[in-house]
Amino acid sequence: MKTIIAALSLLLLVGNAALAYPPAVGILGKAKSCMSCHVSNGPWTDEQKTIIDILDKDTGKSFKQPDGTFLIQARQGETKTVLTVLGRVKEDESPAPYRNGWVYIDPVEQEKGAASSSKFAPNWEVNLSLGCRLIGDQQQGFEGAKISVAPMSLQPLQNAKDAQIQLQVMLTKGESIKGKPKEGMIGSYFQRKVYLKVIN
Repeated sequence: MKTIIAALSLLLLVGNAALAYPPAVGILGKAKSCMSCHVSNGPWTDEQKTIIDILDKDTGKSFKQPDGTFLIQARQGETKTVLTVLGRVKEDESPAPYRNGWVYIDPVEQEKGAASSSKFAPNWEVNLSLGCRLIGDQQQGFEGAKISVAPMSLQPLQNAKDAQIQLQVMLTKGESIKGKPKEGMIGSYFQRKVYLKVIN
């Protein structure tokens, strides 16, 4: 009985945490970006000192292209795990963010407005396409940087097609006031294009 109660408590805790941040983008609301609820008023505006990267978990290689977009390729049915690395470089002298929030979202699916726990590209199986994480992780190649690192597994299913999605990011510090999300928390908003390609 105690085991069942503990399991239910954990489920409720995880569920509440998942809905807490980001609250609308990519989940149940029709918000198109983090800016629907928050403001980009943080000090972390220098792109050269901002880290937004997506790595292959197995090789550590970045999917970043010369134009700043990302290209993730996977064979049909293949599960690929990537690492979302967010934060600020070691040399940054401004106070570090405390928490990073992110969401991968297909703008076309978001435009449809259907209530769903994920608005990722159709027929691409994915876990952890959104979330928030405290600064303090370590990753090879980013020694000394103030970053968060989070894994995400994706898999193109039978009818999956090439797609273009967005990675929306907020570097934040402080806590939003309940009912007044534009107050209390400071944050800097960034957006990146991510291309998904099915390899035959």
